[in-house]
Amino acid sequence: MKVYTKTGDKGTTSLFGGTRVPKDHARIESYGTVDELNSHIGLIRDQEMNVHYKEILIEIQDRLFTVGAILATPPEKEVMKNGELRLKKLGIVETDIELLENEIDAMENELPQMTHFVLPGGHTTVSYCHIARCVCRRAERLAVHLSHNEPVAEIAIKYLNRLSDYLFVLARKLSHDLNAVEVQWIPRK
Repeated sequence: MKVYTKTGDKGTTSLFGGTRVPKDHARIESYGTVDELNSHIGLIRDQEMNVHYKEILIEIQDRLFTVGAILATPPEKEVMKNGELRLKKLGIVETDIELLENEIDAMENELPQMTHFVLPGGHTTVSYCHIARCVCRRAERLAVHLSHNEPVAEIAIKYLNRLSDYLFVLARKLSHDLNAVEVQWIPRK
């Protein structure tokens, strides 16, 4: 299979199921941002850290491919010829969200209570987490925007929302583990 097909040379691309749309379509922006997020998470995973976090990040990357597939499938192509949902076996499920929540709770149990916003930074790995969190929020906003015009599985949006929370707490936990200084944002008076 060749990497280049030349089918997108005029500014269109195919969604799952073959529907062609402009490359700046909200659906493309949405799953393209999820792909960008997945790459940032790969960068985080490449850093020195606890093996458990790396395993969770691999799980998250796998789930993000599923979110991307959900966002890349137009509603009219979700059902296959036999009436079965195309993404039924791939779908995001509540246990995927519960995994993130359980990980957040476990990390927060080891962290001091947050009393102020924190400035991103303190260590390269922590900064990568904050960048991924921001990209995740953008992916969520784009999925919500898409949902105003076309159906989008609510659970995919919910997953992105919880993932941004996870990435924030992971940044704090890594700051703690790496003995990085967590700078609080204190507004001027």
